[in-house]
Amino acid sequence: MALNRVWVGLIVAAFAAAFWRLLHGDLAVFQTLLNALFDAARSGFEISLGLAGLMALWLGLMRVGEAAGMVALLARWASPLLRRLFPSVPDGHPAQGAMMLNLSANLLGLDNAATPLGLQAMRELQALNPRPDEASDAQIMFVVLNSAGLTLIPTSVIAIRQSVALKQGLLHFNAADILLPTVLATLAALLAGVLAVAWVQRLPLWRWRFLGPVLLLGGVLAAAVAGLASLPAALASEIAGAVGAGGILSVVLGFLVYGSWRRVNVYDAFIEGARQGFEVAVKIIPYLIAILVAVGLFRAAGCMDALMGALTRGVSALGLDTAFLPALPVGLMKVLSGAGARGLMIDVLQVQGVDSFAGRLAAIIQGSTETTFYVLAVYFGSVGLRNPRHALWCALWADAVGLVAAVGLAYALWR
Repeated sequence: MALNRVWVGLIVAAFAAAFWRLLHGDLAVFQTLLNALFDAARSGFEISLGLAGLMALWLGLMRVGEAAGMVALLARWASPLLRRLFPSVPDGHPAQGAMMLNLSANLLGLDNAATPLGLQAMRELQALNPRPDEASDAQIMFVVLNSAGLTLIPTSVIAIRQSVALKQGLLHFNAADILLPTVLATLAALLAGVLAVAWVQRLPLWRWRFLGPVLLLGGVLAAAVAGLASLPAALASEIAGAVGAGGILSVVLGFLVYGSWRRVNVYDAFIEGARQGFEVAVKIIPYLIAILVAVGLFRAAGCMDALMGALTRGVSALGLDTAFLPALPVGLMKVLSGAGARGLMIDVLQVQGVDSFAGRLAAIIQGSTETTFYVLAVYFGSVGLRNPRHALWCALWADAVGLVAAVGLAYALWR
């Protein structure tokens, strides 16, 4: 199993690096690893507890939507696209509506809402899975869509850049200038992931009937993001926040009003769904702790620093420009840990400058890549899948394409 090999490899590499540091006189290295071990376990448990409330809320609302028939209605609207991506999912199945809501929340940058909706979609897809321990084709495509999720508005990255810019005395800094390259980079990652899965599963997505509308949508998104990027940072942030909050509140109100109109007991339906949400959140805890422990040990042992040093020497030996290297750890860490990548991005913004090339590139990478191992651990763990099949490698391919696209776009715009 791929995740098993990666998990063991991270831990073994961390202990090997720690032993090497001990031989060279670092007597505190194992205490550092022990602290990282306990911190990661506590962090995984705290994240799961925080997710329990969100899971109860969103799965309660999803149950209202299912009882009222709104989820089925959304699925019918999206069935032409979903039929191509998920041919094994019957038209009108509740999984289609849950997937559409999840992808819409990701599009608006609403991570807290997207995760519970995605876990509900995984539960629905698991009901169609003939092999309960092995990821189905539909589940793999859905997870890769999430791990390379298209984000139109990277609200949190814009807010962080604006805050750092004020601390650095940049009063007229446009923190939204990374919008256009961010959405284009994440679109490249999304296409790479989807086409990789399509190639493995032999889906007919390489035809113009699919690629044409997708590329047209990408052009429209690029035009919309370019318009936002031209606005002052404060106004762009306000619009981004209004669109995100308004979109998710509209979903909440729409479910409740539509359910009441269809004479559904929305309160009882909400309670039933919320109870299921809490059970799912508890089930995630061991999977989340496992992946966070491995990542925490890998970081604490200095393996990431060693990897970056090797990359720097390799790039220099090839005679290439090394201006992108200070931002590269953000992309490497984002695959493993969203919180760790966010901390690395802030460090780059503070050390290199928020208006520097490396600072802009770090922000693009943070906004256009996803925590692949976290997504796989949580989504597959929520339904007890042990064999991800080709999901990990397709998701990592999407991450690599998104990272290369982010670097290329940054060079095109600012070098």
